Amino acid sequence: MDNRPIGFFDSGLGGLTCIPHLMKKLPDEKMIYFGDTARTPYGSKAISTIKNFSMEIADFLVKSNVKMIVIACNTVSSTCLEDLRRKFPQIPILGIIDPAAKSIAEHGNADSRVGIIGTKVTIASRAYEECISRYNDSINIFETSCPAFVPLIEEGIIENDIMDLTIKYYMDDFVYGNRLDTVVLGCTHYPLISRNIERIYPQLDIINPSSIIVDTIAKILGERDMLAKDSSFENVFYASDLSENFINMIDHIFEGESEGRKVKFLNFDLENGERFI
Repeated sequence: MDNRPIGFFDSGLGGLTCIPHLMKKLPDEKMIYFGDTARTPYGSKAISTIKNFSMEIADFLVKSNVKMIVIACNTVSSTCLEDLRRKFPQIPILGIIDPAAKSIAEHGNADSRVGIIGTKVTIASRAYEECISRYNDSINIFETSCPAFVPLIEEGIIENDIMDLTIKYYMDDFVYGNRLDTVVLGCTHYPLISRNIERIYPQLDIINPSSIIVDTIAKILGERDMLAKDSSFENVFYASDLSENFINMIDHIFEGESEGRKVKFLNFDLENGERFI
């Protein structure tokens, strides 16, 4: 048993899409979440910059005494996972890409036509393609970047015509030109527009890595006897810029309830270490 919290981090609010799945499958687990909302999006930044940001946040989570770090960000998972594991060997660090790739490989075949959508950095890394092919090289894989999705989602521009037009701009030729049957949401922000995508392309199967990763979290914690039981720790959500959209997203996840949830909203400034309630 280990009642320490699980650490999650993302470039912004997208990684919060993992939390409802965690709460449903592992209700005794508590978490510390960090969203780097002041420096989002990561997907258009230099890899060296992404690594520096990720090291800062992981160091903060380790010093906060988390028992595991979950990189709830495809961009970081595709570029920094092994660097983070080497820097912090004392703690299990889990990326979001490998669990999803395994699941896709297990269910796919030579007739499968799978499209990956993600940030520029994630797509350029070919991390999904290489990881899926490592487990099953018969699947037809196609990739495209959708760089405007994250900024729009961070601004709360989701269920409206602007987002629908942006989805069609990036995805129409990609979906129909490659005759896709499946699309992987290769960014943790993208589940927030999954209903838009399902409505525009009802023929597609949508794969959400944010839900798949929770099974791997449960497996690792169970194997290491690290599952929590009756933890009194409070769920804490940090952001480098505590925006209204970030707070609204957490409120949405907890369905507007605060009693018994043990949630508090904190802003953490990486440069000076100040915390604000």
